Amino acid sequence: MALDWMKAVHGSPASTLPAFRPGDRVRVWYRISEQGKERLGQFEGDVTRARGSGVSRTFTVRRVTYGEGVERVFPFDSKAIARIEVLQPGKVKRSRLYYLRHIVGKTRIAAADGTGGSAPANPASVTSPVHVETAVEPAAPSAAAGRTPDRANTAP
Repeated sequence: MALDWMKAVHGSPASTLPAFRPGDRVRVWYRISEQGKERLGQFEGDVTRARGSGVSRTFTVRRVTYGEGVERVFPFDSKAIARIEVLQPGKVKRSRLYYLRHIVGKTRIAAADGTGGSAPANPASVTSPVHVETAVEPAAPSAAAGRTPDRANTAP
């Protein structure tokens, strides 16, 4: 009985899925059944992990929508997945990209072909060095009138 349930949920292993890795930007097309009708929905984001083996093999896709991070876990051999498109292969050094959960703003993963690059999360946060002359407020007028600020502290 449990084997029938596994076949119904997972189906037969799908060999038509493209090869992708964590860090890749993918678009997953999945089937949605509503009131006897079937339509396709899509979920586009970065693959943050791929885990498991056999029928329990899954991958997680993360995207940021209206400032909120959304992660969705898909089984590799699910009947609900219609197709997967690899939009941009990514170049990362980790197999679990959990650090993307804590980054605020738009983050780019470097492209595997070297055309893309990492950008700061917020370009406004990058500041130029502040010069001491521009940061110092003008001094209040000294008690000794007519003296320049250089000689204000020296005795006559």
